[in-house]
Amino acid sequence: MPIVRADRLTRVSAALLRAAGASEEEADAVAVGCVNANLAGHDSHGVIAVPTYIDRIKAGHIVPGAAWTIVQESPTTTVIDGHWGFGFHVNAKAMALTIEKAKTANVAACTVFRQSHVGRLAAYPLMAMREGMIGIATADSGRSPKHVAPFGGKEARLGTNPISIAVPSDLEAPFYLDMATSAVAAGKIQLAVARGEEIPTGWIIDAEGRHTTDPTQYRKGGALLPLGGTEGYKGSGLAAMVEVLCGLLTGLGFGVEPTGRHNDGCFMAVFNVAAFRPLQEFKREVAEFARYLKSTPPSEGSKGVYYPGELEGLREHQRWRDGIAVEDATWEKLRALARDYRLDTVLDLS
Repeated sequence: MPIVRADRLTRVSAALLRAAGASEEEADAVAVGCVNANLAGHDSHGVIAVPTYIDRIKAGHIVPGAAWTIVQESPTTTVIDGHWGFGFHVNAKAMALTIEKAKTANVAACTVFRQSHVGRLAAYPLMAMREGMIGIATADSGRSPKHVAPFGGKEARLGTNPISIAVPSDLEAPFYLDMATSAVAAGKIQLAVARGEEIPTGWIIDAEGRHTTDPTQYRKGGALLPLGGTEGYKGSGLAAMVEVLCGLLTGLGFGVEPTGRHNDGCFMAVFNVAAFRPLQEFKREVAEFARYLKSTPPSEGSKGVYYPGELEGLREHQRWRDGIAVEDATWEKLRALARDYRLDTVLDLS
């Protein structure tokens, strides 16, 4: 696999997206979002997704330049229609507006619908964290094709329905949670196929409802399993609640709409820490709490305890320094797109 510097990967991705019709602002938002996911170690949401986004532009499923609109609002709430724009761009605007409302009202929330894939969900709560606030985001793919079988079932009826929460602290690496309510993100199955790797038992079932380690079975009628293994009703229940917040509360609905258009719905909320206690005291105590967790003696075979978000912070530092490994299949797709758009020489991808 080629090792590519983050800045070059961002430049390549943005150039390809602009060539496909995205504005400079939209292309930069998507490229930076994807590369930030790679830096954090979430390669399933990294540049592997750029060719898919370009395919969706060509199919008319993503509308470059779409003007998002406020459908309904109050001093503390906003309902936003993304008009099929880039989720990276629309959702960041929605979170920025929610943060501004929380600066005045201390608590604010929004729903966003009719937008394309929002990428790595943590990007949005982290925006609130950087403003000294607690950010929460949940996401669902509306009536897009589903990926996850409810606990006890063999047919996909749920999305991967992620949840992310970010908290301000004095720590070097941010303190945050970013998790799918499925056993694994769908993109990690795609990543395993691209890399020719097997996957662990418990990630997916095949079309007959049997456990399998072959990632290619997923696209042959299989389904992801909910988080929790033998206690998968917990992940299934969390996914159902995310569906209510992001599918039903937004009006996207549930089930599958036959066109297959990806339609991310999001519910996001922001809490101004200073409305509850002094921010600096809170940030200091969160850092002390993290160190308390890390001081736990390791269990057998463990490298020790990491606080939520710490591993991502360590990976980001390492990948900024050493570069990002891009699987051959993804790199070849990027090179092919560069040739199609006659950018291969400009981007040094010939």
